Parts: sequence; C-alpha cells; structure tokens
Amino acid sequence: MRVCDLTGKKALKGNNVSHSNTKTKRRFYPNLQDKKFYIPEEGQWITLRVSTKAIKTISKKGITTVLNDFVKNGKI
Repeated sequence: MRVCDLTGKKALKGNNVSHSNTKTKRRFYPNLQDKKFYIPEEGQWITLRVSTKAIKTISKKGITTVLNDFVKNGKI
C-alpha cells in the first residue's frame, strides 16, 4: 500500500472523463520516495518512504523537529 510514513498521505479515488463524458474509475497516487535521513542526536540513519511534500518540510525544519512534531500530534 502506498502511504507516506510521516504524513499518512495515500491514494485518492476519482474518474477519468472522456470527451463523450464516459467515466472510468482511476486512482491518484501520492508522489512517494524512499529516502535516508541522518539523525545527528542518535548518530544513525533511518530510511523512510515519504511524500515529496514531507521531504520539503524536512529540508526546511530538519528531521528531528519534524519527527518530534509528528510524535507530539499523534501521527506516528
């Protein structure tokens, strides 16, 4: 199943709509990437499957701050 490890972002359902207005089911998948992050406080690397939005947030705030925020909000 394609789910972001940090944000919980997952696939959405929708329709492809043809020119004749025929609708067929489809899924919109999140842009997930496998990425290694170094946690300097623990001196170790972790591998996470995260969305590109989460990667941008980690680049801005840092991995330790983001992990602490998600633990505090009960998302992890």
